[in-house]
Amino acid sequence: MPEKKDYYETLGVARNASEADIKKAYRKLAMKYHPDRNPGDHSAEESFKSLNEAYGILSDSQKRAAYDQFGHAGVDAASAAAAGARGSADFGDIFGDIFGDIFGGGRGSARSQVQQGADLRYDLSLTLEEAIRGTTVEIRVPTLVGCTECKGTGAKGGTAPITCGTCGGNGQVRMQQGFFSIQQTCPTCRGVGKIISNPCSKCHGQGRVRDYKTLSVRVPAGVDNGDRIRLGGEGEAGIHGGPSGDLYVQMHIREHDIFTRDGADLYCEVPISITTAALGGELDVPTLNGRVKLKIPSETQTGRLFKLRGKGVKTVRGQGPGDLLCRVIVETPVNLNARQKELLRELDGSLSHEANQHHNPRANTWFRRVKQFFDEMKS
Repeated sequence: MPEKKDYYETLGVARNASEADIKKAYRKLAMKYHPDRNPGDHSAEESFKSLNEAYGILSDSQKRAAYDQFGHAGVDAASAAAAGARGSADFGDIFGDIFGDIFGGGRGSARSQVQQGADLRYDLSLTLEEAIRGTTVEIRVPTLVGCTECKGTGAKGGTAPITCGTCGGNGQVRMQQGFFSIQQTCPTCRGVGKIISNPCSKCHGQGRVRDYKTLSVRVPAGVDNGDRIRLGGEGEAGIHGGPSGDLYVQMHIREHDIFTRDGADLYCEVPISITTAALGGELDVPTLNGRVKLKIPSETQTGRLFKLRGKGVKTVRGQGPGDLLCRVIVETPVNLNARQKELLRELDGSLSHEANQHHNPRANTWFRRVKQFFDEMKS
């Protein structure tokens, strides 16, 4: 039995593709390989079956999660076949979209009556420490929730929506224009298939009201800027009792006073004095787990990078901890008194003496090149 092709490759999308991208890719390819457009083409028929199977799995959040974790072994043949059948049923949506745009029509009645709520995004601001160690936070999200008064039906208590008499509950009407029969959204019920004659006073017949949700979000250790946490069913309430959308909590890590993060590594700048840079020494530097000693060798130049292995971040994807990289910056002393200035002049005179030019090799090299540059300019 030949090995199954990766579902993401079948649809031509990345593994982190959004639901909208997956649906868009499926529609495009399904239009291309549909048997009605390729009569007698066995290859196109097989491609269409593969597309349906792939879309059936990747369009279902639970099956997609199982496939991402276990591959084809995570989804058995029965569920794949069922999902494929569901995927092929969506092909009608493709033509519905096209002809709906041309003639002003809408989709089928059953789909119009019950619709899934929209997905939402919430930007969560975290400190670097919270992101690295993980935390649990409460968030308050403005959203549309199901009306408790009418339980999402839109009809006043004790009543119920009635079937539209114009379209017979189909949500669409067929109009004859010459030789053409055009299907359009029902003008009476606007594609819903039902009419609310006595609307709910709380939601005014919408079945949803604006409110806030307070949710507890567990942030795993090691998250980084741009990472998202999906909370299934915590988005906007569906229309006419449809399923709720999802809520995506996106991480935003605030700037830190000491550290800068780059993936699993942390960076920090460590100021040192001229004497420490020249003679060497030992400094206390901060890490996420307390202070550690950093040895500064003599004759250290500004900008030198010291690596403390394993003192970085353990990422949310399970990689080992990164490193802490300390860049030393030699600080020029300020607010000197007369005696300190005098001592520095004595030191400078000693270092600048012709016999001691090897104390400043970089400066000597630079001035030599400058002299050569001007000599060449003159010639």
